[in-house]
Amino acid sequence: MKKINWKQKLTSRKFWAAVIGFVTALLMGFGVTETETAQVTSIIMSAGTMIAYIIGEGMVDANRNE
Repeated sequence: MKKINWKQKLTSRKFWAAVIGFVTALLMGFGVTETETAQVTSIIMSAGTMIAYIIGEGMVDANRNE
């Protein structure tokens, strides 16, 4: 079994688009308003951006120290 490369997954735009698509479908299915759905989507994208930035900076710092 292949090991999942979480650094690569968490910095992938495709991964975050899939997460947003999944969560949006769930929210719509549960009857959440469009405004609330947009707010949740914005929060997920903000979190994804921060995670990608932190991992990216960590990788740059690790390469700098080699």
